Order: sequence, then C-alpha cells, then structure tokens
Amino acid sequence: MIVVDANVIAYLLIPGQHTAAAEQLLLQDQDWAAPRLWRSEVRNVLANYVRAGRMEWTDATLLFDRAALILGNNEFEVETSEVLRLSKASGCSAYDCEYVALADFLDLRFVTADAKLHRAFPQRAQALGVTS
Repeated sequence: MIVVDANVIAYLLIPGQHTAAAEQLLLQDQDWAAPRLWRSEVRNVLANYVRAGRMEWTDATLLFDRAALILGNNEFEVETSEVLRLSKASGCSAYDCEYVALADFLDLRFVTADAKLHRAFPQRAQALGVTS
C-alpha cells in the first residue's frame, strides 16, 4: 500500500503528460490510500475541467467514481495536531500535510506530483515517476 496525493489521482484520471507515470504506479502497487480530503481536491480539479469546457460533467462524475473504486476503503481521517505540526515545520499547506500525516501514521511511502512536498519531506515523499 502507498499513500498518493490528489495530483497523482488526477493525473491517473485525466490524460496528460503525467498519466503514464500514474498508470505505471498503479500497476506497481494497486493498493492506494489517501486522507478523505482527496475527494474534495479531485472534485475541484474535475469541476475546473467542466467549467472550462474541457470535460462533460457526466465524464467528470464517471472519473470520480473510478477514483473512488481505486481508493476503496483506504480513505482515512488524520490527526489535526499532526497536520498542524507538519505544516508549521515545513511551510506546506495543511491540505498537503494531510497526505504526509497519513503516510507517517501508516508508515507508508507517499507518492506525490508536488515538487514542494517532495522537497519538504524527502524522507517520506517520493516524486511521481521516480522509482525507489
């Protein structure tokens, strides 16, 4: 099992330059976990595509449902105190630190497409497309 952030999930769902890396990651480890926050973040990405006319809302809904199937029951709540501690120490947003807090709690590898997160947490975070 690995923890993935919303960017990785979005790259898997929406074809683009990082989709192949996200697909490869899913082939390597099909057991993805994320804090419940992933739902709001991915919904926002899909909503932006719909508003921009780059995707139909029915397609966005289907893509979201696909992501929910991939995550399955691997959605977790994280401790507020840990998120705040990580955010203060790193300068990263509380949103981003939810993923790190979950990876720390579960003692799992965290794969991110966010360069700032990768730099802030080099012991825990792995960049998408980089094998360990």
